[in-house]
Amino acid sequence: MDWERLLSLKRYGDTGKRLRKEQDETRLGFEVDYDRIIFSSAFRSLQDKTQVIPLSKTDFVHTRLTHSLEVSVVGRSLGRIAGKRILEKHPHLSEVHGYTFNDFGAIVAAAALAHDIGNPPFGHSGEKAIGEYFKNGNGKKYHSVLFEKEYQDLIDFEGNANGFKLLTESKEGVEGGLRLSYAVLGAFMKYPKESLPKKPTKHIADKKFGFFQSEKEFFEEVARELGLPSTTAGEGISFSRHPLAYLMEAADDICYTIIDFEDGINLGLISEEFALEYLIKLVKDTISTKKYNGLRYKEDRLSYLRALAINTLIRDAIEVFVENEEKILNGTFETSLLDKSKYKAQIADIISLSVHKVYRSQEVVEKEIAGYRIISDILDVYTGALVREKEGKFSNYDRLMIQTLPEFYQQTETSIYKILLNTSCYVASLSDGSAVHIHNKIMGKQL
Repeated sequence: MDWERLLSLKRYGDTGKRLRKEQDETRLGFEVDYDRIIFSSAFRSLQDKTQVIPLSKTDFVHTRLTHSLEVSVVGRSLGRIAGKRILEKHPHLSEVHGYTFNDFGAIVAAAALAHDIGNPPFGHSGEKAIGEYFKNGNGKKYHSVLFEKEYQDLIDFEGNANGFKLLTESKEGVEGGLRLSYAVLGAFMKYPKESLPKKPTKHIADKKFGFFQSEKEFFEEVARELGLPSTTAGEGISFSRHPLAYLMEAADDICYTIIDFEDGINLGLISEEFALEYLIKLVKDTISTKKYNGLRYKEDRLSYLRALAINTLIRDAIEVFVENEEKILNGTFETSLLDKSKYKAQIADIISLSVHKVYRSQEVVEKEIAGYRIISDILDVYTGALVREKEGKFSNYDRLMIQTLPEFYQQTETSIYKILLNTSCYVASLSDGSAVHIHNKIMGKQL
């Protein structure tokens, strides 16, 4: 892979090449991508989607929206610092093509801003609930009418693939979705493969999948434009990761490691004493004991430790990235950046405590159980109504339910696969509160 191709400003539908040195510096193309994402309806829905605690009414607990904004800030820092180092090593990118270190920051920030845009309501349990409906629920009956990769898309419903669909899906009058630059789409694609085969290697890029069958053709176009090497084995389509996807992933890893831990402390699920005990190993070289002891309130002490810890992990991730640039460019760097961190043990300790005290807390478990039922019931009503409409076997109730869907999702003049996938993507687009509201109406609990 070479950086000039990886930094492509091309967008869906372009017939010519967009040159960096011809860009308007007051509103750079990669910054336009950021703007398009933040103004999208899909991004706005993240304000009422779970990060850790589903349906939390506590102001200081993070939603997917606040988490995404924070990840984009960390991603921007990672991109800028890495960009400066890359330009020092490859000066022609700046001298000949006009790229600056801010370009790298803008690409990673935009990709990071969108990284959770395809996630369903109720956190990661939402993904599992959609998959479970088609694997073991009433949706299992559709298996026989689908190709194996289509069925796998549904039983392993993936927020990353749904995110790519949301960002790129053409609708009548809106070709290419948000029409983001291919560089940003590349940095967004953590798992540049289709749903089968599952985990063909131990490479981090093969851990999950990054596109549904419905977006396969465009996904391949983006990969080819960026010069991502094909890693296809057998009939499966897969590519090496875009190098900046490692930085986007690191931004996410840093934020959820530190900030989910902070949320657990603010909620009283983790004792504040653990904060100093666990974070001191990350901040011991930068902490001012005098300043820390002078902070009267718990929230201020946590904020101080969090800022120092994030800064430590940013600097460490950059070193790992720069040291392994050659392996990353040839596709042989097989882990996340934080897996090679010198703080790996400390990170593992923090995540382990968060899993035990926060992710598996009674409140989280109870609300995730409710989320399973809500998602299953909504899917059952809508998929059943749409499929019966396609087959000409619909009831008056089916027609009424279909009319409650946004017009785009009412389409039945397509394949069963696209009906099921589109309905799953509609459910995934719902906020936690909207899913509860729709479920109440379906169950007759609300008029």
